[in-house]
Amino acid sequence: MHKDRFVDDGGRVLTCDTLSKTGLVKHGFSINRNGISGGIYTSLNLGVYTGDDEKNVRHNFTLFCQDLSIDPNDLVLAQQTHTTNVRVVTEADRGKGFYFHSDFSDVDGLITNERGVALASFCADCTPILLLDPIHHAVGSIHSGWRGTLGKIVQRAVLLMKKEYGTCAEDLLVAMGPSLKQCHFAVDTEVYLAFLEKFRTIALKNTVEKDGKYYIDTDALNRYSLLQVGVQESHISCCALCTYCEENMFYSYRRSGETGRMCAVIELV
Repeated sequence: MHKDRFVDDGGRVLTCDTLSKTGLVKHGFSINRNGISGGIYTSLNLGVYTGDDEKNVRHNFTLFCQDLSIDPNDLVLAQQTHTTNVRVVTEADRGKGFYFHSDFSDVDGLITNERGVALASFCADCTPILLLDPIHHAVGSIHSGWRGTLGKIVQRAVLLMKKEYGTCAEDLLVAMGPSLKQCHFAVDTEVYLAFLEKFRTIALKNTVEKDGKYYIDTDALNRYSLLQVGVQESHISCCALCTYCEENMFYSYRRSGETGRMCAVIELV
């Protein structure tokens, strides 16, 4: 399947043409296929902090990384807590969170300009966002749940890449992966008002009220946040697949409650 710049070849990985064509990175968004986990975690569960058997998760990672041509030893994982915190990663951090203890706690965004460092983000409805600066050769992997979207974590990542690597927002390429789309992203009045206060007219235009709930297009809000700091709209690729709707492809916390996790990874080559 090839749609909206994203490619699903029927395996474990969804890729973005915009990133692939640069030849600068290995990357992918996991699809829940061809793993070994069972029960509520069937099948390619990559959630290291779920209740799944650790051996299953590690084996799933081995399969996923094989498809990406990434060495699992190069992975860097953070303990995501729906913050807007973004951290710089170096070669010395390789293996953290997977083979070694990770000191990236309360971190939902990782950036690096070093080759062979695979930045991972996890989700089961939240939006995984991959960033590539093709000029200064720097990358980022962002976990943007509703709190991260509200706090504009993507802006923090872009600004930190500018500070650390000289990144110009106009050069950035962005891939926003599968997530809970507006059709199922329902929030109560309190949360909607928080979005309205932060995004004002943009939130109003991208929200539908139904039966006392507010259905928000978080992709539109993340895109707006990127445009605000200078990212070109033509450089933003957004996957239209909904994690709730596509039950055969993705885990969804909103649909299932306790469940597995997908992973988004990017690595400079």
